[in-house]
Amino acid sequence: MLRRLFRSRPPTATSRLTRIWPPATGIHHAAAARPPLTVGQIRGHQFSTARRGLDPNEVRGFLYQVADEVADLRAELIRTRTENNRIKKALRDWQSRYKNRGVWL
Repeated sequence: MLRRLFRSRPPTATSRLTRIWPPATGIHHAAAARPPLTVGQIRGHQFSTARRGLDPNEVRGFLYQVADEVADLRAELIRTRTENNRIKKALRDWQSRYKNRGVWL
């Protein structure tokens, strides 16, 4: 059963989660399709039960939603680190260009 839950494919078109994956807007960006998950939503999410326990399609859909948000956060982190490096380099360049040669006023 776990193997079915962690397949690399999104839920099938016949599953109950077609409105979650892919987003109904046609945009492949999780934030554009639904509001971001909160920590409380992730920790407290309840899955409905099926004949043999949890509904695999619902669990898989939720995992894809969490994965989309993690991917968005990682992309934002990369953009932030890139911007920080650019600012640090600009500051170092400015400091080396306008150093006061040891004379402080």
